[in-house]
Amino acid sequence: MFESIGEVVLLFWRILLALPQAWRQRQKVFEQFFEIGNASLLMVCILSFFIGGVIALNFGPSLVQHSLASAVGGLVGLAIAKELAPVMMAILIAGRIGSAMAAEIGSMRVYQEIDALRTMNINPIHYLVLPRMLAIAVALPMLVVSSILVGWFGGAMVADMNNHMEIPFGAFFSDLKNIVVLKDVGNGVFKSFCFALIIGAVSCHQGLTTIGGPRGIGRSVTKAVVNSIVCIVIFDYILTRLLLR
Repeated sequence: MFESIGEVVLLFWRILLALPQAWRQRQKVFEQFFEIGNASLLMVCILSFFIGGVIALNFGPSLVQHSLASAVGGLVGLAIAKELAPVMMAILIAGRIGSAMAAEIGSMRVYQEIDALRTMNINPIHYLVLPRMLAIAVALPMLVVSSILVGWFGGAMVADMNNHMEIPFGAFFSDLKNIVVLKDVGNGVFKSFCFALIIGAVSCHQGLTTIGGPRGIGRSVTKAVVNSIVCIVIFDYILTRLLLR
C-alpha cells in the first residue's frame, strides 16, 4: 500500500516536471478534454438535477413546517456547491473516465506499446500521462460548475412544484443568493481540481503498472476506480477542514 502511494507521488512529481512540454502536446490535451466532456456532460446534468431535487424534497417540507422556508434555497445551494457537486462528480468521473484511462494505458503496457514508445525515444509521461492529467484538471472543475447550476435549478423546480413547499423560483434563488457566497462555489471548484489530480494520477499509475494480460487490465481498472474513490473521500475531509479556517 505505502509503496503504491510513493509511486503515485513520484508519478505526480514527474508530471510536474513535464509541464513545460504541455504546449507540444496541446492537440492531445484538447482531444482528451473533449472526450471527457462529451462522455460526461449529459450524465452530469441528469445526476445534478435529481441531486438538487432530492435535497429540496428531503429537507424542504420540514423547514417549511417549522417556518424556515427562507432557508430552503440556502440549504440546497450550500450542500450542492460545497460538497455534493464536487464529490459526486469526482466519483462519477473516477468511474467513467478514470477507468478508461487505466484501461487504455494498461492495454498499451500489456501489449508492449509503451516499450515501443521508449524505443522511439518518446517519453510515456509526456505522451500519455501529461495530456490526460491536464485535460481532466480542466474538465472536472468545469463540469462541477455546470453541476452546481443544474443542481440549483433542480432544487428550485422541486421547491416550486411540491405541494408541501410551493416556494416560487424567485424566492428560492433570492434566499440562495443571501446565503451562498462566491467563496462557497470557489471552494467546491477548488476541491474538484484537487480531485481531478487525484483521479488522473491514480488511474495513470494503475495503467502504467499493469501486468498479467487481459486479466491484469481488469484488475488495474478496478483498483483505479476503488483507490480513486477512497482518496476522494479522504481528501474531501482534509480539504473541507482546511477550507473552513
